[in-house]
Amino acid sequence: MKKNFQKSSRSNNLPNQKIFKEIKVNKSEELLVFLLNNFPSLSRNNLKKLLSNQQVLVNGAAVRQFNFLLAKDDIVSLSPYKVRKDGKRVSKLKILYEDDELIAINKPAGLLSIATDKEKEETAYRLMMDYVQEANKKNRVFVVHRLDKETSGVLIFSKSEELKNALQDKWNDLVKLREYIAICEGKFDKKEGTRISYLLPTKTNLMFSSHKPNDGQKAITHYQVINENDTCSLLKVKIDTGRKNQIRVHMKDLGHNVVGDDKYGSNLNPINRLGLHARVLEFDHPLKNKHFKFIAETPKEFLDFFDIKKIK
Repeated sequence: MKKNFQKSSRSNNLPNQKIFKEIKVNKSEELLVFLLNNFPSLSRNNLKKLLSNQQVLVNGAAVRQFNFLLAKDDIVSLSPYKVRKDGKRVSKLKILYEDDELIAINKPAGLLSIATDKEKEETAYRLMMDYVQEANKKNRVFVVHRLDKETSGVLIFSKSEELKNALQDKWNDLVKLREYIAICEGKFDKKEGTRISYLLPTKTNLMFSSHKPNDGQKAITHYQVINENDTCSLLKVKIDTGRKNQIRVHMKDLGHNVVGDDKYGSNLNPINRLGLHARVLEFDHPLKNKHFKFIAETPKEFLDFFDIKKIK
């Protein structure tokens, strides 16, 4: 993906490194009011200049509107850099579906869902914020769920805080199908099965799999081998729970790491990326009698590696 954002020299607008902090929003209010209350060392004129330079970030996306309406749990931060767009914004993300309430995209591998401490500019959230604000600067999107950076596939955003909250409050009940396609090392003796364990984070930011219910969050993964070659297997994977790195950890537990997953010890990388793709997401609308099913077709490199045309 071509990056369309650039950094210029460090701005002189920020007098003190101490204000380069992230602040979580605890109630809905206009952005400028929030900034005045939380950055008292900066004048109204300072803050308006930062907004004009796109140095004010909401969830990692630059915002210029002083009356932009923040939502509870948004993260607001100030960037030490002037950030600008070069030319007309044309998103490289494939939009699978869009209406007045939702946007579904096919997120490419290598793109974060939302900003982290290390990456705040090139994220799916930021790109979609840019996209909706091309029509109206007051528009915004809300993160409903996430995919790992190296995982491609269906990712949805809400256009309203109400819908975002309703989806997140009952996400596991509303979701009817989460289907992934995975390429794993080796051949499976058992061509289909279910893995259940309890996942908890380690100090090294990995997820640890335990059989003790009190150790972590329950994770349930179903898999089916649908093709194989001399070195790897192609799987359909369905998850009942959406824990961090769930599929990657469970495949490691089974002795068949997802290819390209050096984080969990994979030794193979035949397609030059993580072999995991979120192919299908099916769920009910929490506020209306509507049902959605989004499909992000399997990447060509997955199919080519097994010399097949498509996956049904």
